[in-house]
Amino acid sequence: MSEQLPESFHPVGSDEPFSFSCHPGVPCFTECCRQLDLALTPYDVLRLKNRLKLHSGSFLEKYVIIAWEEGQIFPTCYLTMVDDGRESCIFVEKMGCSVYLDRPSACRCYPVGRGMRRKESGDLEELFVLVKEPHCRGFEEAVSQTPLQYFTDQELEPYNRANDALLPLLQHKKIRQGFRPDKTQLNQFILALYNLDMFRQEMADGRISMSRPLNAFELQALADDDEQLLLLGIRWLLQEFFDA
Repeated sequence: MSEQLPESFHPVGSDEPFSFSCHPGVPCFTECCRQLDLALTPYDVLRLKNRLKLHSGSFLEKYVIIAWEEGQIFPTCYLTMVDDGRESCIFVEKMGCSVYLDRPSACRCYPVGRGMRRKESGDLEELFVLVKEPHCRGFEEAVSQTPLQYFTDQELEPYNRANDALLPLLQHKKIRQGFRPDKTQLNQFILALYNLDMFRQEMADGRISMSRPLNAFELQALADDDEQLLLLGIRWLLQEFFDA
């Protein structure tokens, strides 16, 4: 997390209690599903494309905007919003989220934000903030929990595990030394992390090679394990970008 946080961000300890609840009875229900730029992690896309029973390429084409701006290291994938004058999430309905069981990590953790910072020792430090926006009335609810309790309740463990697996790639020391991906590497980034079904096919057809033989888990990934396939994609990108 940045040292200079936005006004709406308030640092909070992992065991520091706060009051919040979101449910259909809250006056602002689904307001947080509108007028937003919702960035999707690779694991978010994995869960959503499987829930919708779509090939990852079809999911990207139908639901994702891929953006890369000058100054960014890697592209960002955003969920497409509905052109209804309010930029509503394409999955929000009157009664709430239509993909609730597989909703993205940003939706699950709201209004808590989580970041990982590498300390001088090299160890990773987990940081939390509360995001207090004017539209949100959930903080008026008398339900108390800590960030860690809230994350357990929102079933964020597999999301955090998958997101943390990206850190060796996204925070590689060569990036701090000036590494910037070329056009081919940008395409590889989207392929291996977001277009998993195409990545699997490329691997199966022998168009992608690894520097060492695949282990049992990676072989299983080529068959039907998307979570292991994502880890294999990260390993391939580390190999292609950093000779790791």
